[in-house]
Amino acid sequence: MRVRIAAATIGLVFGITLCWSGMSSPDVIRGALLFEHSYLFLFFASAVGTAALGLALLRRRERRALLIDTPLVWTRDSPARRHIVGSVLFGIGWGVADACPGPIATQIGQGIGWSVFTLVGTVAGVYLFLHRSLPETEPAVDVKPGASPAIPSLGG
Repeated sequence: MRVRIAAATIGLVFGITLCWSGMSSPDVIRGALLFEHSYLFLFFASAVGTAALGLALLRRRERRALLIDTPLVWTRDSPARRHIVGSVLFGIGWGVADACPGPIATQIGQGIGWSVFTLVGTVAGVYLFLHRSLPETEPAVDVKPGASPAIPSLGG
């Protein structure tokens, strides 16, 4: 129960931050994607900086998750074709919809009707991804119930 309360609190704070900062507004997103405004990119840079600092601090301390008392495992993956394809698909979807999953959730929460169509498209894309057939060369991720998958590193 403690994990669910913490997750709901983090989600609520994240959603409020997205709304307060304007990141749920298609106009803000469109302005950034058209390189008319730097606000979104500066916001992202601050998020990346915060995450990098947080990961650096985590590496120096005991490597255990705070809420579920599970050891953290850091792995390094070299960029692969799947990373490039995924980022291109994400970028295309972001450019077409003027939203990504976080802002879609805040738009739904704000009662913005047209965001239902974006949500349906996102859910359909996730469904198709999860039900695709994997090539023989790509191993499937096997996470046992109660186990924690490896958390990728941002380098370093």
